[in-house]
Amino acid sequence: MNTALGSVAVKVTALILAGKRSGVLDPLAANAGVAQKCVVPVGGKPLIEHVVTALAACDRVAEIRIVSHEPDEIEAIALVKQLKDEGRLVFRPGAFNLVDSVFSGAEGAEFPIMITTADNVLVTPEGYAEFIDKALAAKAGAAAALARKEDVQAADPDGQKRFYEFRDGGFSNCNTYWIGSPEALSAAEIFRNGGQFVKFPRRIAKAFGIMNLIRFRLGWGAIDPLFAKLSRRFGFKLSAIIMSKGEYAIDVDNQRTYDVTEKMLAARAATAAAASAAAGA
Repeated sequence: MNTALGSVAVKVTALILAGKRSGVLDPLAANAGVAQKCVVPVGGKPLIEHVVTALAACDRVAEIRIVSHEPDEIEAIALVKQLKDEGRLVFRPGAFNLVDSVFSGAEGAEFPIMITTADNVLVTPEGYAEFIDKALAAKAGAAAALARKEDVQAADPDGQKRFYEFRDGGFSNCNTYWIGSPEALSAAEIFRNGGQFVKFPRRIAKAFGIMNLIRFRLGWGAIDPLFAKLSRRFGFKLSAIIMSKGEYAIDVDNQRTYDVTEKMLAARAATAAAASAAAGA
C-alpha cells in the first residue's frame, strides 16, 4: 500500500465513542460545568475536539462518526460543525453499553472501521496513521492498540497505573481498535459491559475462555502467541498492534490523568512554538 500523503489506497471509517453513563454525571464534567465529559476543556479545547482534529488531519481517515447520547454540546464546536456541513462527519445515537454503541456507530459504515474514544486526547494524526498502517499490514480482522509499559512510564510516570503483564513485558491499552469487516464486528462482543479487563477478570473468561484467563492473569506466554490462540477461538485474525509512543495509552479518565494530559499538551505547544520560532529566525 502506498501511504504517501494524498495517495493512500485504503481509507477507514473512524468511530469516536462519546457516550455517557446513564444517570451519572462524570466528576470532570461536573467540575467544568458541562453535561458530559467529552466536552470538558483541556489544553484550551474540549476533549473531543482534540480527537476530531487529529482524525481530520489523518489522511488514512475518510468518514468520521461520533457516537453520542447528547450531540448538541458537541455540535456547537466549530470544527465539528464545519466537518458535518462538509459531509465528512456524522452523528450516530449512543446506547447505554459499549458494544451496542459500537454496533450503532458501525451501521451502514464502510469497512475497515477504527474505533477510538473522545478522551484519547494525546493520540496524534501520525499515531492514528501508524495504527491503521500496522493493522492493514497485519491483515487483522480485529485489532487493539497497545503501548509498552516502559514507553508509557517514560511518557509520564503518572499516566497509567495498571498494565497487562505478559512474559515479554507489560502493556497498556490505547483505547483504539480495528474492525476489518462486518464479520469481524462480532469482536465488539468482547467489550460488552465494559472493556477494563485488568479490573474485571471475569470479562476475560467470558470473552476468551478460562485457560486464556489463567494465562492472562499469571503472565503465561508472550502476547503474540496469546492473540494467535484468541484468533483461533474467534475464527478470524486478532492482532495486538504495538504503538511506538507510550503517550497514546494515556487518556483523560480522572483528575490525575487530566492533569497529566494538560501538562503534556502544554509541553507539545511549547515545543511547536519553539520550532516555529527557530524556523522563522
